[in-house]
Amino acid sequence: MKLKLISCEVFYREMCATVARSRNRVDVEFLPKGLHDLPSVEMRRRLQDSIDRVDPSEYDAVVLGYGLCNNGLHHVEARGIPLVLPRAHDCMTLFMGSCQRYCQYFNDNPGVYFLTSGWVERGEVTGELKQLSIGHMLGMDMSYNDLVDQYGEDNAQYLYETLGNSERHYHQITFIEMGIEPDDRFERESEHRAAQRGWKYQRLKGDLSMIQRLIDGLWHDAEFLVIQPGHRVSATYDKVIVASESLTPDSASNPPRHPASKPSDARLPGERTFKYVRVSGTSVAGYTGVSSSRAA
Repeated sequence: MKLKLISCEVFYREMCATVARSRNRVDVEFLPKGLHDLPSVEMRRRLQDSIDRVDPSEYDAVVLGYGLCNNGLHHVEARGIPLVLPRAHDCMTLFMGSCQRYCQYFNDNPGVYFLTSGWVERGEVTGELKQLSIGHMLGMDMSYNDLVDQYGEDNAQYLYETLGNSERHYHQITFIEMGIEPDDRFERESEHRAAQRGWKYQRLKGDLSMIQRLIDGLWHDAEFLVIQPGHRVSATYDKVIVASESLTPDSASNPPRHPASKPSDARLPGERTFKYVRVSGTSVAGYTGVSSSRAA
């Protein structure tokens, strides 16, 4: 097959390694990690623009190196060419090789910050994407003095505790070693970040097999979703994670197609709760719930 891969840049080394081993011809486009920090509507728009630039006559399918990623892929459309994406909440499923392994580790180790080579060398968001990020718009990158100047002393303390300390729910860094690293520089940096924060540190062996299956076209329905033209991605908020939904006018009467599954009572990776604070006539959403799976 001839495939077009559109992937988050945090997979750069892993995708290059698996593409080099694949029998398929794969053209690769990497998008900046900072898309994850945008509102989901804007992330989806930019990803859709990249998909729409693909010439359907040149490829058999577009494969996406993304999970659902904070609903950034919800309602991404297949217009002229099939789309293939993992059934994954976020990138950690792919780094660990399966959703089951990721969910088990996540539930057994609450408060973990994950790092990989890509998150270490490409995790910083700068420029336009930083200015447009949710964190910047909510003031999560503001200093305490900046909050005092803008909202007053009475509100600054609460806002700083709620929005300014995004790491307060974490207590461990886990570095996922994928076997494609040139040396131990990324592991050493991960261990250093844990020591700086007084957190525990663990190295975990990753698994490239799910990424390789994505690139090789081994798209078993339990692991991957194939979206045919005229359909779009729909978040299911259960163990299936994503489903295919028709773009036709009667799509409201056609529920998303996915295998039968029982909703899980377990908290899903990346799930958050919110609290709204009224400050000088403005509602500010602050994370108050569980730690997410996003890397440091």
